[in-house]
Amino acid sequence: MANIKSAKKRISVINKKTALNKSRKSAMKTAEKRFLEAIATGDVEAAKAKFDYFEKKMAQNAAGGMFHKNAAARKISRLRKKLNAAAE
Repeated sequence: MANIKSAKKRISVINKKTALNKSRKSAMKTAEKRFLEAIATGDVEAAKAKFDYFEKKMAQNAAGGMFHKNAAARKISRLRKKLNAAAE
């Protein structure tokens, strides 16, 4: 355990950021899973709404540094392909 006040504060801040990042990553995984479930059931309208939500949140998280921008673009692109294939 740290003895210096600034080190104690850093530990506290890191714990808060870790919890926030974990929450956001979990929310992204849930959004992706819900989109894939909508695709599997064949509900294109629901899938489109869920994709729009996923795309917005993924872009926001990439801009905030949680994901690399190329990784976010790759995930969005792959899901968009699935949506387009389901819409045809």
